[in-house]
Amino acid sequence: MLFRNRFLLLLALAALLVFVSLSLQFFHLIPVSATKNAVSSKSRKRIMPDPVTEPPVTDPVYEALLYCNLPSVAERSMEGHAPHHFKLVSVHVFIRHGDRYPLYAIPKTKRLEIDCTLVANRKPYHPKLEAFVSHMSKGSGASFESPLNSLPLYPSHPLCEMGELTQTGVVQHLQNGQLLRDIYLKKHRLLPSDWTTDQLYLETTGKSRTLQSGLALLYGFLPDFDWKKIYFRHQPSALFCAGSCYCPLRNHYLEQEQHRQYLLRLKNSQLERTYGEMAKIVDVPTKQLRAANPIDSMLCHFCHNVSFPCTRHGCLGMEHFKVIKTHQIEDERERREKKLYLGYSLLGAHPILNQTVSRMQRAALGGREEIFALYSAHDVTLSPVLSALGLAEARFPRFAARLIFELWQDREKPTEHSVRVLYNGVDVTFHTSFCQDHHKRSPKPMCPLENLVRFVRRDMFLALDGSSTSYHEACHREGI
Repeated sequence: MLFRNRFLLLLALAALLVFVSLSLQFFHLIPVSATKNAVSSKSRKRIMPDPVTEPPVTDPVYEALLYCNLPSVAERSMEGHAPHHFKLVSVHVFIRHGDRYPLYAIPKTKRLEIDCTLVANRKPYHPKLEAFVSHMSKGSGASFESPLNSLPLYPSHPLCEMGELTQTGVVQHLQNGQLLRDIYLKKHRLLPSDWTTDQLYLETTGKSRTLQSGLALLYGFLPDFDWKKIYFRHQPSALFCAGSCYCPLRNHYLEQEQHRQYLLRLKNSQLERTYGEMAKIVDVPTKQLRAANPIDSMLCHFCHNVSFPCTRHGCLGMEHFKVIKTHQIEDERERREKKLYLGYSLLGAHPILNQTVSRMQRAALGGREEIFALYSAHDVTLSPVLSALGLAEARFPRFAARLIFELWQDREKPTEHSVRVLYNGVDVTFHTSFCQDHHKRSPKPMCPLENLVRFVRRDMFLALDGSSTSYHEACHREGI
């Protein structure tokens, strides 16, 4: 009996020691040795940077990897987060098209061979890819605003055409659509099961890559992709300025900004030497190489893990790539400091922001039309919107970037509505010009819709010259 009691006591002590040991390991108070199959953090070497771990200093390779936006990288999202007593009323999505083939070719080099057909057994893959291709192939009767009805609904060339959306680009937006569906439809039930055409507002530029990106996102987003309910409007301007595109002051700011870019390039002797080296390799004048915008093609090589092009004189290399990419980063930094681009952005982004505010106001009054809006656009669309909103530190729009405005109603005070702004899944509302000080003055957890309305209808013009009271007046101000 005594032996049995001692045995039970020893067993209890052993269990206690095991519990304490595991607890200490869990809270990282004692080290845990690596197993035979594990690799220690000191010995592990990374060929490409881990996109989750941001380097302590600006790294052009890391920034380029973020720009690629590889679909295999898991992403956290804050869309659809709000206090429990708030109801989602409408959502307004601005996207950049997905990964594409270059717009420019590097002179006298072999054309980059990328297959733009959509193949299920090729990476990157998405579970809806095959169904997407099948559904798009049946959409010949789709009714879009001209000239969109003449564009292909999905990429299909064995050798990509210039600027064509790739399989990576399609998968990026299928993922975007799936993510937004899980949040806005499954969780918040933004659209009813019997949704109608009137509840969507869809607009795209006249490029196949923007139309196809929009279709990919919608296919991932909508539970029932019915061609009879899908109608895309055509926007001739990348600024989505509709009938308000003529703006002399905006053009003036753009000319000044382009001159600033030119002067910065002239000051960068390392960049000029790099262009000179590259020009010798491809055997063309430096001016001709620079005009071909080689970083566009080199980024495509980088994002698709394809070696940079070679000639009989040598190869373009990672060092060339790093120099040009570093200059781009420096250009973005100086652009924020000089504020010329801000003037361009305030006027360039006003029409599309004004449309969004008007749509929000109608929804706040109980309107059920256009409660989900999608603008399928370009980097030159999103970049000025980000700048105009005061999001100066936001990174340049990557492939398949998304900027989202959410409108919420307070169920406890139904007449009060609030907005959230999210960029690539990150809540940036309280970094915007119109709401960065709100939490200092109010205990409310959300930014009032009135703040955004006042910013678009008044403060954007005051930020320009302090006297203009309308978009037309600001655009045509004398004394430029």
